[in-house]
Amino acid sequence: MKRFKKNQDDENGNGVARPPNSDSHIVVRDPDRKSGSNPMRLVGIVVVCLMIISVLFSVSVVLKDPPSDKVWIAAAEARFVDVGPKKGSEDDAVQSTGVPKDKLLRGLLSAGFDEGSCISRYQSAEYRKELSHKPSSYLTSRLRRYEALHKKCGPYTELYNKTLEQLKSGHSTGSSECNYVVWISYSGLGNRILTLAASFLYALLTNRVLLVDPGVDVADLFCEPFPEVSWFLPPDFPLKNHFNSFNQESPQCYGKMVKNNTIANLNGLIPSSVYLHLAHDYGDHDKLFFCDEDQSFLQKVPWLIVKTDNYFIPSIFLIPSFEQELSNLFPNRDTVFHFLGRYLFHPTNQVWGLITRYYEAYLARAHERIGIQIRVFDVGTGPFQHVLDQILACTIKENLLPEINREQHIISTSKGTQKSKAVLMTSLSSGYSEKIRDIYWEHPTVTGEVVGIFQPSHEEYQQTEKLVHNRKAWAEMYLLSMTDMLVTSSWSTFGYVAQGLGGLKPWILYKPENGTAPDPPCRRAMSMEPCFHAPPFYDCKAKVGVDTGKIVPHVRHCEDMSWGLKLVDHYDEL
Repeated sequence: MKRFKKNQDDENGNGVARPPNSDSHIVVRDPDRKSGSNPMRLVGIVVVCLMIISVLFSVSVVLKDPPSDKVWIAAAEARFVDVGPKKGSEDDAVQSTGVPKDKLLRGLLSAGFDEGSCISRYQSAEYRKELSHKPSSYLTSRLRRYEALHKKCGPYTELYNKTLEQLKSGHSTGSSECNYVVWISYSGLGNRILTLAASFLYALLTNRVLLVDPGVDVADLFCEPFPEVSWFLPPDFPLKNHFNSFNQESPQCYGKMVKNNTIANLNGLIPSSVYLHLAHDYGDHDKLFFCDEDQSFLQKVPWLIVKTDNYFIPSIFLIPSFEQELSNLFPNRDTVFHFLGRYLFHPTNQVWGLITRYYEAYLARAHERIGIQIRVFDVGTGPFQHVLDQILACTIKENLLPEINREQHIISTSKGTQKSKAVLMTSLSSGYSEKIRDIYWEHPTVTGEVVGIFQPSHEEYQQTEKLVHNRKAWAEMYLLSMTDMLVTSSWSTFGYVAQGLGGLKPWILYKPENGTAPDPPCRRAMSMEPCFHAPPFYDCKAKVGVDTGKIVPHVRHCEDMSWGLKLVDHYDEL
């Protein structure tokens, strides 16, 4: 803007631009000038015109608007101008200069979509820091290959219809050009997001096509992740009506087939479909899914139907035949869900509206954003004092929130230097956010920082099958993933999703026991990966029980669940 002002001053001072009043105008004109009588004056006029054009061009470059066909980019850049650069943020330079971020996430996403149909797919990059890790070139190439396979074998294609005939016959007729993993919509939203990612990775490793049972709300929550052909299982799929009744005792259940020696009695015939029961209550025979020998058999089956509420990826990393491929896909092993989640899960426009409206209203202008996710397993009506004490002990001890000053009413700070923290809290109860909000309203902070406490919803109890409830839950997971630092609750898949999507290593609140706050109240996570809550403890080669958290250095026991497994990259005993 200074440049524009200087140009105006120069113009007025040198008589190039028209002065503001008629008297000045008379003085500037040449009283002896006759039309067409002075060639030198014509040359002068041309020079002056060229100077004016040059000035106007310079001004237009400085003040040039963003492209009109990218309305969301314009809005995002306007937001950054309003907020100003946030000190301490890693992406200050990108925000302050208005340079658009890499909306394809370094090749993770495909460009082959209509952006208006799913605004979040590319706009979300404007709300986050740059990816802390770069996806491997092998991962991006495999995703493009998968997209081509999905286009060739997806619902209602010629090859899909051909393989469907095998399913109806009950037996495989030999090697199929297209094989499938069918994911059954099962359990709460956090579990479903994690298990969809796990099922997709398994499909990627085994060269299968992932087809998704939409359940009651999947299509309402998530955009289609693959170009041109849907990932949703057609409503006329022959086995769809049996999904709810599938369990460990189903004749098609792989564990049941192994237990009853059914496979040995098939005389070399391969069934056209097998049901994989990988839920929390699965038995020892079901867990043989994680053995190489069993994978060799399953590889021949065209249709695998999966029901699970477990993020089983850590045990996939213990299957020797997948080891090299996984290493190529994920050189940094703690980035699996981060990359797969950012690739697969894009909020629909309706949910994206919930996310962006809340972000702009309450979070965007803060210098720092803190997410606190609270899941309480205690029986009874909260809020519980010991949980509140634990939250405050963790956040203050780890310098996430400032201490309060109970002696003074006002802490003086220089004008323009006062920093603000926006705290996004998610919980089924409003009690915790209300109490913490009152603390920071009634007392100043010792640092002079201003702390705002915000909670989008408080549904009081989990309502898994309620559409509006799940929209809010998905929006809140995503909002938590957009914070700078995150505190999560033990055992909560809600928190796992947020940390993975955001690429955040959270502080995990230990699970309270006997109504008392644990000491220490929390610890920093080893990685941003989710925890596999019900892993097998079995050595497939030796056929004996084994601690699967001690086989390889990158699969460790979880911080919040001692028997669970999670992926880490560099592990230090804490």
